[in-house]
Amino acid sequence: MTIRIDNIGIVVEDLGPVIEFFTELGLELEGRAMAEGEWAGRVTGLGDQQVEVAMMRTPDGHGRVELSRFLKPEVIADNRRAPVNALGYLRVMFEVDDLDDALTRLARRGAELVSDEVVQYENIYRLCYIRGPEGILIGLAQSVRQ
Repeated sequence: MTIRIDNIGIVVEDLGPVIEFFTELGLELEGRAMAEGEWAGRVTGLGDQQVEVAMMRTPDGHGRVELSRFLKPEVIADNRRAPVNALGYLRVMFEVDDLDDALTRLARRGAELVSDEVVQYENIYRLCYIRGPEGILIGLAQSVRQ
């Protein structure tokens, strides 16, 4: 049996700043499109819907983040500021080559550390969680293995 993660979905209010944020992280915009019509509503269970979608791809081509902006029906809940111990989907983690550089670049796009430090886990990873535009929570990890 073959299984792989195709993408992680994030619902946002404004695609522009979020696309810029993930581009700064190193993802590439694969494309933008509208998802609407009867077929789309059957997939999501929302019925008649209209959603603007941007697909971001990791440089290795193996991972994607699907950014969605719902035009119809309107968004009914907002979980973006949920604490890291909230039930349900929480965050996506990216491994980066240079964590300090990534944090500097993402800070220019409004990213802030969730805690007040980057933590080193044994001699394996340097790790942190950050909140980006619209409060999106992501994890960043840098391997420090020799």
